[in-house]
Amino acid sequence: MNDDDVLAWLADSDPSLRWKVERDLLDAPEERWRAIRARVAHEGFGARLLAAQGDDGLWAGGAHFPADFTGQEPQPWTATSWSLMSLREWGVDATALRPDTAGLLERNARWEYEDRPFWHGEVDACINAFTLASGAWLGADVDGIRTWFVAHRLPDGGWNCEWVEGSTRSSFHSTINSVIGILDDEWRTGGTPELHAARKAAEEYLLERRLLHRLSTGERHVWAHHLGYPFRFRYSALRALDHFRAAALHDGDDPDPRLTDAIDRVRASRDPDGTWHQAYPPEGREWFPVDVPAGEPSRWLTFFALRVLRWWDGASGTSRAGDGRDAAG
Repeated sequence: MNDDDVLAWLADSDPSLRWKVERDLLDAPEERWRAIRARVAHEGFGARLLAAQGDDGLWAGGAHFPADFTGQEPQPWTATSWSLMSLREWGVDATALRPDTAGLLERNARWEYEDRPFWHGEVDACINAFTLASGAWLGADVDGIRTWFVAHRLPDGGWNCEWVEGSTRSSFHSTINSVIGILDDEWRTGGTPELHAARKAAEEYLLERRLLHRLSTGERHVWAHHLGYPFRFRYSALRALDHFRAAALHDGDDPDPRLTDAIDRVRASRDPDGTWHQAYPPEGREWFPVDVPAGEPSRWLTFFALRVLRWWDGASGTSRAGDGRDAAG
């Protein structure tokens, strides 16, 4: 496929992706991409996932795990935290969920860890990041989670979900989830100065490692090259670059030159047909597949890669930069 063919292929997609393609790659007028975005709640992936929400506000009867989860299978993706993440990232308006979903979850949802109230957060940095962003989206009181992130940032700059087991070194995975959630909160609510400073310091942790490398040895993490969608909790160079694009647009910053290695890695992973392929879709139950099996060309990954490269190249004057980002995209 030539570039025009790839763009046409991307535009021929579920509304949850198509509105992003129209806005960030095709430069569609705002009224056009917003009209497509409004369809997400009524057709395709968004409508199907909204229909799975229970009368109690939950999905699959659980906060992070479905009610019938026994621990004898891979992590399922059907419970409330994962479902909220998908709807939010697809651009569904909060009003499309059951009325007072934030209140329903306050009354009915408890974390599987120590039976904690849903909007109070958990001890896991990744779960708290998802919950912070979802709470900001739904209008819940998540001030406690904002404070938690400031208090639990590790000395080297980021976060690690294993801190409760004694870990004192940050994790790529935990840190990328955290900064994404914090930025989403900033887009929607303004956040807090303390949390903004924590995000910037954690981004520095990733930049010092050029998104790919161990700081101590310079060794490149092999898993950072593997691209898969849905991203969910998993780190990849592409996901990190997508965050740094969003953060730069939000903060008014130029692209950091320390992103160069990761940009080169993403550019080099493009297939001869002009697409990026799915490396390893996660195991585990899901409501329905939203992307292709491993080895096939992925519309989602191709979109994210082209958007990141357009932003990067545009900043160098070789192509026009993207149209920006709102909290859903």
